[in-house]
Amino acid sequence: MPTIKVYKMDGKEAGTIDLSEKVFGAEYNEPLIHQAVVTRLANERQGTKSTLTRTEVRGGGRKPWRQKGTGNARQGSIRAPQWIKGGVVFAPKSRDFSKDMNKKAKIAALISALSKKVADGELLVVDKLEVKEGKTKEMAAFRKALKLDKSAVVVMDNDDVKVIRAAANLEKFSTLPVQQISTYEVVANAKVVLTKAAVAKLEEVYGE
Repeated sequence: MPTIKVYKMDGKEAGTIDLSEKVFGAEYNEPLIHQAVVTRLANERQGTKSTLTRTEVRGGGRKPWRQKGTGNARQGSIRAPQWIKGGVVFAPKSRDFSKDMNKKAKIAALISALSKKVADGELLVVDKLEVKEGKTKEMAAFRKALKLDKSAVVVMDNDDVKVIRAAANLEKFSTLPVQQISTYEVVANAKVVLTKAAVAKLEEVYGE
């Protein structure tokens, strides 16, 4: 059972916490994590690019000049790809890039990613997270106190509007409720910060 330190918002220690072995002590599964990240990124692609082939470009129905005797290269249409305003060779078309991943695999990937963060010392737990005014300086002070110099994501147990607003202008620093945590968010950030309440919810949902 992994045991890590708990911090206050000012960076001081506030004891330790025992983490569930099922959620934070799982075996590292890189292929599954890779699949989860690829699926997430693929589902974010719009796939709306589209250009016209020579059959779709308007005009060019008549041969521009006769086949022989002009001294020019033979041409069948002014909408061929080599012409200005002609069609595009192997034109990209709209398509659906979305991928699917079953629920058990998604959960296993998330648990594996969280466990890897714990093993690498890149997961922090804070006793609680709250700001009084919702000012950027409050979350900036919190970030400095916990030495979150690189990219970091703070996972809360609820949608605290003040915290979200206070962190919105900080570069490479994001917040999200525990219900929205994903494998991508875990691996895309150098540090993952969980509140004690968020840890409890993760263990309640995935620790069965």
